[in-house]
Amino acid sequence: MKRYLVLTGAGISAESGIRTFRDSGGLWEEHRVEDVASPQGFQKNPKLVWDFYKERFKNSLSVNPNSAHEALKRMEDALGENFHLITQNVDGLHIKAGNRRVYEMHGSLKNCFCVSCRTRYELDEIDLSQDVPLCMKCKALLRPDIVWFGEIPYYLYEIEDKLKNCDVFIVVGTSGTVYPAAGFVMTAKLFGAKTIAVNLDRPDNLGFIDEFLQGKSGDLVPPLVEKLIG
Repeated sequence: MKRYLVLTGAGISAESGIRTFRDSGGLWEEHRVEDVASPQGFQKNPKLVWDFYKERFKNSLSVNPNSAHEALKRMEDALGENFHLITQNVDGLHIKAGNRRVYEMHGSLKNCFCVSCRTRYELDEIDLSQDVPLCMKCKALLRPDIVWFGEIPYYLYEIEDKLKNCDVFIVVGTSGTVYPAAGFVMTAKLFGAKTIAVNLDRPDNLGFIDEFLQGKSGDLVPPLVEKLIG
């Protein structure tokens, strides 16, 4: 059986009502990226950062997976260990849809950790009424478990292994501009995988894509999955 690896980006979540990463002005939901998505921003104003992520966490609870997420869940059900999914998204929609073999390379809105003792918590078990939540063990600051600019994404070793050993690599809803994820398709193709991309716009790394399907992921991913798994 062929081994399938999927990478998803902001485009797949946008169709569930979650806004894409940043607009043409370089803002992230009306905030300067460096203010809410960098270690320096957190050090300068942790309350602003926490206000931002509390709101995003609250919004994530009110949105649901769309037909593209559901199709990728069916794909995992059919393929089992021959399916894995990498997501750049932090909204948890793949897990809400039922996917289990998921690498959340940029972290998750539902988690946080202590900057001192590194104890990890889920947001629904801490006191979010505090301006800046504190660790229940050592009373140091908690921070959102999000990979910010200048930080190393999670699961890179596991992702590299999967990229080198997949037969088909599918990219959904990503522009191919943000590294290291934008380089994954190059690695997969170098090691012999067929590469497929689904996106509203032509991705920057189109030269490494064997088959490009242009349009909404909710429209195109379900028939693609049916075609691939029967």
